[in-house]
Amino acid sequence: MNSDKLTQEAFLKAQKKVYNLKIFYIHLVGYFILAALLGCNLYIMSGPYKDFFFWFDIIVLLGWTVFIGIHGWHIFKGKILFKKDWEARKIKAFLEKEKINRWE
Repeated sequence: MNSDKLTQEAFLKAQKKVYNLKIFYIHLVGYFILAALLGCNLYIMSGPYKDFFFWFDIIVLLGWTVFIGIHGWHIFKGKILFKKDWEARKIKAFLEKEKINRWE
């Protein structure tokens, strides 16, 4: 019974991590869309309020960049993309894939 409770807690914890990762990726896609739109806005801007909107766009872009950075740091806990065991895991995965693809 205790083992079932630990398994359920581990499942709920993993489910929460997956949910948080999904939300981060949604925010990241939104960030790229926003950056593209603000880049277009900066390119086509003209008129008497050009200076105001230039700085407004830059501040929004910088603010969202900081937000995405903090959110990513929180999700990945400062992990580096290519940890020491990453190469070993990838080599093992490619070898397993190669073994499956062989039909000898």
